Amino acid sequence: MIRLDQITLREIRLALREPFKISSGVVSERRIILLELRDADGTVSWSECVAGEWPNYSSETVDTAWLAIEAYVAPRVLGVSFGAPGDVHAVLERDFRGHQMAKAAVEMGIWGVAATQAGIPLGRFIGGVRSRIAVGISLGIQPSPQALADRAGAAIAEGYRKVKIKIEPGRDVAFVRAAREALPDAHLMADANNAYTLDDADTLAELDALDLMMIEQPLAHDDLVRHAELQRRLRTPICLDESITSLARAQDMVTLGAGRIINIKPGRVGGFASSLAIHDYCEGQGVPVWCGGMLESGVGRAYNVALASLPNFTLPGDLSPSRRYWTQDVVSPEWTMTPDGTMGVPLDRPGIGVDVDIEHVEAIMVRRAVLRHST
Repeated sequence: MIRLDQITLREIRLALREPFKISSGVVSERRIILLELRDADGTVSWSECVAGEWPNYSSETVDTAWLAIEAYVAPRVLGVSFGAPGDVHAVLERDFRGHQMAKAAVEMGIWGVAATQAGIPLGRFIGGVRSRIAVGISLGIQPSPQALADRAGAAIAEGYRKVKIKIEPGRDVAFVRAAREALPDAHLMADANNAYTLDDADTLAELDALDLMMIEQPLAHDDLVRHAELQRRLRTPICLDESITSLARAQDMVTLGAGRIINIKPGRVGGFASSLAIHDYCEGQGVPVWCGGMLESGVGRAYNVALASLPNFTLPGDLSPSRRYWTQDVVSPEWTMTPDGTMGVPLDRPGIGVDVDIEHVEAIMVRRAVLRHST
């Protein structure tokens, strides 16, 4: 039985080692909401909201998520007894549309509390089977094809198992070709972040010659029908990201043939219960999945690592080590990668597997709110 008595929200500002550019914008500092959840028995766990500062990936932002958690999400769970963390999702979906990232932050935190309460590592608690997971890297849009080839080569030399290349119109085929020519045997993929339309189909078809693992989310974030038409014109598998917000959308993708791979980001789909349902459905359909990143701190990464230990996460995820993004992460130990490109799934302790450096968090915190159950 889980019953939350308190949720503490903290917004922190975590500076990136270098700016990260995708087709819809550039990030140089990450505004992050961390949640500290406490149940009636005093069990504590942390979670993270992955919403960004601007509504360029999702309609949600740090500010809308903060409001949604305070006004809508927390009141639905504080003081409520849940027999299992999987029961939370239905409560948050009832009469409450959207705000998936706000919901996920609390829902996943309850999974963390439940795993801690049960004395089981989070990965094992949700059914994970791996002790190590393959790690990929995501490279932002680079200034030139040669710059991209150099960065991709350095990543492969460092041990990364997959290189994801961000693209946009005008910085696509020539850039990816340069990386492929420099790395003829590497696992490469392209990520468009909705930057294209069907009018660009011929350009995207040129990527077929470059032996990519996949092209991620080339068309609009809410589209399935046009992705299905594009997939019929491409040999390269399309991977859907932003378009998959629920199990039903994953089922629609398969029915329409709108893609062959799914990137599961738990924050995007409303949390772990939805992620597990999508994972299980895709496993039954023979559709591989992998776990994408949202520039999370080490807290959010703990949940991604646990999720990626499930059996159908057969492709390397965007689960780079802490030092890839942050001068100093907010967790101890920080997330690390071995020279062979793998990351360990914490199995030696209950819960999320890392401690939060509360002194560091407090030092970079810009606001705080304590939400309690009203008796």
